[in-house]
Amino acid sequence: MENGQENEVASEGSRLEILKRLLEAFNHHDLNAVISFFAEECTLEMPRGPHPWGQRYTGKAQVREALASRFAGIPDVHYGQDRHWVSGNHGVSEWNLTGTTTAGVRVDVWGCDHYEFQGDKITHKNSFWKIVE
Repeated sequence: MENGQENEVASEGSRLEILKRLLEAFNHHDLNAVISFFAEECTLEMPRGPHPWGQRYTGKAQVREALASRFAGIPDVHYGQDRHWVSGNHGVSEWNLTGTTTAGVRVDVWGCDHYEFQGDKITHKNSFWKIVE
């Protein structure tokens, strides 16, 4: 392999590990660890919101607040049965989210996150959930 190709493969491996460690941080409810994976200039698109893309948060401070709301709204949130893929500067995590909302509603949904990276930092996270009826 040429040098550039070797670096890309190593970078993909590093990014794959980042996705796995990010999920672990979510499961430990460690917001500081979660936000450490994000670039200063980042965006987060949550699955619910007033727009076709859900609700968009821009910048690390807004992303932190939005992710904190996940832990506040589902205090025992857990991501399990996860799988992760990386290709270049894009990654995907698939998972089964379980937990109980503060209103006592049990949540059990499949979803995925699409990521974009710059170096080893996440610049964009777009979350999708199955709608359970």
